[in-house]
Amino acid sequence: MQTNILDELQATVEGAEAERILRNCVHCGFCNATCPTYQLLGDELDGPRGRIYLMKDMLEGGEVTRHTQRHLDRCLTCRNCETTCPSGVEYGKLVDIGRELVEERVRRPWGERLFRGLLRRVLPEPGRFAPLLRAGRAARPLLPAGLQAKVPEKPEVPAWPEPRHPRRMVVLEGCVQPALSPQINAHAARILDRLGISLVTAPGAACCGAVDQHLGAPEAAAERMRANIDAWWPHIEAGAEAVVMTASGCGALVREYAHHLRDDPDYAERAARISALTRDLGEVVAAEDLAPLRPEGPPRVAFQSPCTLQHAQGLNGVVEDLLRRLGLELTPVAEPHLCCGSAGTYSLLQPELATSLRDRKLTNLRAGEPEAIATANIGCLHHLAAASPVPVRHWVELLDASLPPTA
Repeated sequence: MQTNILDELQATVEGAEAERILRNCVHCGFCNATCPTYQLLGDELDGPRGRIYLMKDMLEGGEVTRHTQRHLDRCLTCRNCETTCPSGVEYGKLVDIGRELVEERVRRPWGERLFRGLLRRVLPEPGRFAPLLRAGRAARPLLPAGLQAKVPEKPEVPAWPEPRHPRRMVVLEGCVQPALSPQINAHAARILDRLGISLVTAPGAACCGAVDQHLGAPEAAAERMRANIDAWWPHIEAGAEAVVMTASGCGALVREYAHHLRDDPDYAERAARISALTRDLGEVVAAEDLAPLRPEGPPRVAFQSPCTLQHAQGLNGVVEDLLRRLGLELTPVAEPHLCCGSAGTYSLLQPELATSLRDRKLTNLRAGEPEAIATANIGCLHHLAAASPVPVRHWVELLDASLPPTA
């Protein structure tokens, strides 16, 4: 694609990167064929190719309006287009740059500014999110049915095994997961303990930065990245083999810390080390001897592969293959590449589109009559569970529950 980026933007890191990405696009439109919002809306500007043209026009000095903002807002950042693209266009990086520029140039209505600001100040902060969730659970019986579904009941959390193995890995606690589903990391620790690996936490590591990054606040995101690196670094120096992600959405961003902090003289080297050590839980378990994991009467499961696992991290099939090796029966799922509509804060900011995508996904997941739906990301889990008559669980929770007690 030929470009004519404004000189003042071309001189910036973001402008130069945007130009590099744009020049790889060959206008083919293959991306539209797998774009969830294009399939729903049928509007060229609600597909990757159209959004790329909008961003190109903006970078070349064209008018930037609410119209531009609206179409970029509707993007899920599922990165399905990257998987499809024959030219290797890094759309996810480009749309982050585009959104940041739009936020600078187009003032949102006050209601939008307030809501988005609240999301950035509540979701990434466990100390704020947890009390609000407790209040919601206390008031749950009084809420309308639709709201009740969005406030999950408090789960049972199994005992976290004491660190006892020479092999150790450190896990990201995350922002909403410790309050919404603290059992996920506990189940992960129990599974890894059976495999001879101690999973430990790092106080001070919380939100990966994705909420800020995808809401057009990259500097705030970078501060969260630095805080996590500082929290993990003593464990890395002490010999931790990996930084384990039990939420694929977090894993997608942490793998890119090296990119986001590449020009930071104090953190670039450590960020690259963290990115290199980041592993999804499925990768970790799949690489081990599975003999200690012998499920008894495993459930018939439909696996929902999060976009952040299959597109952003390129780990399509890793968890599915692992579950089959362990003896679980996986039901067929049509359109496995399409997003469920969760996409971080998307289900809150674009509820109509998110609901349509969720309904489509649940229809496909339930077609094989599974006993449970498994996933690998906290956002997908709760988005689907709010409307699913079939239990939705993280795959590690289902696996741990199907194993016999340890001696």
